[in-house]
Amino acid sequence: MHSKDKDRHRWRKFKSGLVSFGTLAAAVLVIAPLGLVFFHLLVNGAGAVNWDFFTQLPKPVGAPGGGMVNAIVGSLELLALGSAVGIPIGVLGGVYLAEYGSARGNAMLRFIADVLNGVPSITWGVVVYGLVVLRFKGFSAYAGGLALGLIMIPLILRTTEEVILLVPNGYREASLALGIARWKTIVNVVMKTASKGIITGILLALARIGGETAPLLFTAFGNRFWNHDLSQPIAALPLQIFTYAISPYDDWHRQAWAGALVLVMGIFCINVLVRILTRDRAGTST
Repeated sequence: MHSKDKDRHRWRKFKSGLVSFGTLAAAVLVIAPLGLVFFHLLVNGAGAVNWDFFTQLPKPVGAPGGGMVNAIVGSLELLALGSAVGIPIGVLGGVYLAEYGSARGNAMLRFIADVLNGVPSITWGVVVYGLVVLRFKGFSAYAGGLALGLIMIPLILRTTEEVILLVPNGYREASLALGIARWKTIVNVVMKTASKGIITGILLALARIGGETAPLLFTAFGNRFWNHDLSQPIAALPLQIFTYAISPYDDWHRQAWAGALVLVMGIFCINVLVRILTRDRAGTST
């Protein structure tokens, strides 16, 4: 019996080690694509990231050198415009689904939001092209920001709803028992408690639209110069990367890799910074 117990113990240890190895291998496979992306971006794009890249406009066609400062600033402007559309509507919509509305109506809204989350981004670009670009007879930063904002709405809406539903009902009941109005309870208690999750949802939406190219081809169109009027075409980093990547010039190919590297690192740094800020806020609140 003693030998059988030892054999069973060894078999259990073997199975435990096998499962641990399998989970470790799965984790490595999850991280590997990100590592490959960073490796290729660093190898192909690091050499073209210099001071001129961040301070100069693109050079004329075929001329070496230049930079993408107008595209970097244009991307920030488009993200700001998209956020102005997507964040308020998405957050307020998520609050409505979690705190108000009927069961049947909310179920229909959730279904619609889930469907919209799966709509290809180029479809949003075509829709805004038909509604805005054709009607006003011109590409513009406003149209690009609207397309990006529409992509953000369903993702922020569903994330906001889920994190608000995770807030314990006892928080609401305690606030209402003190005579605090329901809307103040939602704003000061529920949303403050769920703020970390809401910010995470907003970051996910920004990360998604940060690299979108297809909708901007139909709306913002792109520009090789500074944009001084938001009602005119505007440059964006994904558009510039796309234009340079399909060009026949080796120098533009290097700058396309550099632009992709800057785009990925920018999204990465924003995520790290906001996570640090939300962690500090959570620590001080406790």
